[in-house]
Amino acid sequence: MIIDTLSNAEKYLCVHPLFAKAYEYIKSVNLSAIQEGNYEISDELRAIVSDKNGRSLSESIGKFECHNKHIDIQLCINGKEQIGWKPRECCIHKKDEYDVAKDVTFYEDEPDTYFYLTQNQFVIFFPEDVHAPMIGDGMIKKMVIKVKI
Repeated sequence: MIIDTLSNAEKYLCVHPLFAKAYEYIKSVNLSAIQEGNYEISDELRAIVSDKNGRSLSESIGKFECHNKHIDIQLCINGKEQIGWKPRECCIHKKDEYDVAKDVTFYEDEPDTYFYLTQNQFVIFFPEDVHAPMIGDGMIKKMVIKVKI
């Protein structure tokens, strides 16, 4: 997992070959004006923009998730989002089997750590990062870029 601000994003372009393209996309859009929806960037990258009320802690933990075939770059555009995290290797209670079509596994474990993202801060979740996003009171506008591994 990586947590930082957009002003430092260029430091991480070497981590994955598609991160440069993802960052270029982020820089090319007007984040404050972008509408909710799904945006195809390329065959290997897509962006999902949401602008909705945050969830309660229990709602978010109910969808404690990780992915096998994608890395998530989650960018907070506006609002204050709390996210729970735990290493996958420490999760032992699978809720369901891996859903191939949705590329998601849910766990019944609880996060070890919580942190906040605010405007122009991002987190990168790798397949080994189980996460519970969108915890908060009030509106949270965010972009999730799904990076194919």
